[in-house]
Amino acid sequence: MKDRPPLPPLREVIKKHGLTANKALGQNFLLDTQLLSRIAAVPGDLTGASVFEVGPGPGGLTQALLQAGAQVTAVERDERCLPALQDLSDHFPGKLTVINEDALKIDLTQLFDMPFHIVSNLPYNVGSALLIKWLSGADWQPAWQSLTLMFQREVAERIVAKEGSSAYGRLSILAQWRCDTKLAMSVHRSAFTPPPKVMSAIVHLTPKPQPDGVDPEMLAKLTQTAFSQRRKMLRQSLKSLTGGLDALDAAQIDSARRPETMSVDEFVALARFLSA
Repeated sequence: MKDRPPLPPLREVIKKHGLTANKALGQNFLLDTQLLSRIAAVPGDLTGASVFEVGPGPGGLTQALLQAGAQVTAVERDERCLPALQDLSDHFPGKLTVINEDALKIDLTQLFDMPFHIVSNLPYNVGSALLIKWLSGADWQPAWQSLTLMFQREVAERIVAKEGSSAYGRLSILAQWRCDTKLAMSVHRSAFTPPPKVMSAIVHLTPKPQPDGVDPEMLAKLTQTAFSQRRKMLRQSLKSLTGGLDALDAAQIDSARRPETMSVDEFVALARFLSA
């Protein structure tokens, strides 16, 4: 590595390969190398660690992860970005694998045979869908050790929100019942090329033990039913769910409350009753 020339600045990489952010793919390129290094440091020491990245684009975050010592598997749908990523792979031989595919179609169990981290500046148009996919499924603990993900600030706040706040909802519960969540850092819109209309933030999630006796599909159904009518009292929103009112009684939860006042633990208690 010492005899290799330094990597060109990301702006030169973008110019060399004629890259422009594709709105249809939810792309916004992040070029600040210091900021990218800070993001790569959020999961902790990545020396020798396996990392999965979605939507690397011209490879800014990918480069930061490789420089942090990670072995990176990146999924990039945009074929225009592949030559830039090939240049990066040539600079870090044997350290970067690039897959030209839609990330929503990727089965991570087929990619990794050991624990790994997921670190991504997620495309805005698929970020929430990917998060829900990684948090779903009957099997828990997951194969991934942590998620370090860039979202629009509004989405990030929903993931970490506590009950009683306007941001609290279904995504908060689906994330927090299985993970410890925190807002790791905010990212100003001016850091991107082109600047998006909204601010962004990095969320860090680490898995925790799943509560016993809870069917994940039942919790998903319960939260979807409750928050589809979040302004209504629970006795109204849950009456369409078989056993919903009985579950409120069993958990000794006031049916006049509204779903945004319910803690994650209370939703888990309801889901446990319904799962039984």
